[in-house]
Amino acid sequence: MTDPSQYVRTREKGSRDVTYPDAPKPLAVPVYDNHAHLEIEDGVGLSLDEQLDRAAEVGVIGVVQAGGDIDSSRWSAWAAASHPRVLAAVAIHPNEAPAYAAAGRLDEAIGVIDELAAQPRVRAIGETGLDFFRTGEDGRPAQFESFEAHIALAEKHGIAMQIHDRDAHDAVLETLVRVGAPERTVFHCFSGDAAMAGVAADAGYYLSFAGNVTFKNAQNLRDALAVIPRERILVETDAPFLTPVPHRGRPNAPYLVPVTVRFMAEELGVDLDELCAQVASNTVAVYGAFED
Repeated sequence: MTDPSQYVRTREKGSRDVTYPDAPKPLAVPVYDNHAHLEIEDGVGLSLDEQLDRAAEVGVIGVVQAGGDIDSSRWSAWAAASHPRVLAAVAIHPNEAPAYAAAGRLDEAIGVIDELAAQPRVRAIGETGLDFFRTGEDGRPAQFESFEAHIALAEKHGIAMQIHDRDAHDAVLETLVRVGAPERTVFHCFSGDAAMAGVAADAGYYLSFAGNVTFKNAQNLRDALAVIPRERILVETDAPFLTPVPHRGRPNAPYLVPVTVRFMAEELGVDLDELCAQVASNTVAVYGAFED
């Protein structure tokens, strides 16, 4: 890929309603989207500028764009370098690591991530971690190798790390203890329970909550939200996935963050503006200022 700006992925539409929901009421205190995949076209598709403008209109003033392979990480770095409202995270996703390893290219891929991580607006290594849901036993050695290499990159460059953890809670926590977690470690789209949240809080990790915290079957996430210290909470979309209720299944985008953060404030019984101010402060503490 010679021009990262031309990279695009398309999400399978199936029988979903692929129209974008109406914009929610704007937030009085602005926040940031901790994790999104804006290179993925869903529904009618929105350009990066359209995504950012829609977000800004409702009080979402910045987005951390996350990569998952070489091409999407290069696009993420390009987006951050080109747009003052975007910061980048770059990585080889744990479900991609076995394929790179099988092709004899995992070291090469991690080398590309290392080069991208040196760019000033790349502020995190991510998303990296472990996924025992989509990857079987044969692929796990490559996942561990990749995860540990990414931890080393976050330490080398002095930037944050965004973790993907699916059905691998104990193994992720054990790896972080064994290898040593970066100073700013974020569980993107946290999927554990209150007990795991307590362990994470004690270790100083951040938990980022996505639209699935609003799902009826996600009481574990609401329990986790209730116990995590406010100074460790982040909010994200994981766009175009995990669209919050009442828009579940439709395309997600950063402008829908207010739906999730309002739900979180109601669950916690706290003032919305105060929660937004805390979440925004937490985001800048993890990644630094968006506009240099």
